[in-house]
Amino acid sequence: MADLLYGDDPEPSDPSPAGPLYVPVRPGPSGCAARLFRTPLGERTAVGFTSTRRLTATLGPGQPWIRLAEPALRALTAPLGVAAVTVDPQFTAPAPTPVTTPAAAAVPALRIA
Repeated sequence: MADLLYGDDPEPSDPSPAGPLYVPVRPGPSGCAARLFRTPLGERTAVGFTSTRRLTATLGPGQPWIRLAEPALRALTAPLGVAAVTVDPQFTAPAPTPVTTPAAAAVPALRIA
């Protein structure tokens, strides 16, 4: 069987695209936006899951999502410079917690001599 070529696709030897995915989104003033993540090496990546069970297991039950085909997800994130799509990631880092400091100790006042 001949290798399939998908133009600039970073995985041209894959026999077919991942298909319809459950894509995590965040609500915004103009509607929903796909959430972007970082790989362990720090590169930005779009993420999609093959089932709601996998999405919920990784990101929690409160994570909103939309259904997108893998080529549509790539087309959506390409103008942002994101070429990678990660399907069914298993590990995520916990969300950062804000550091609370007393207002007086945050920044000392400058005095003019």
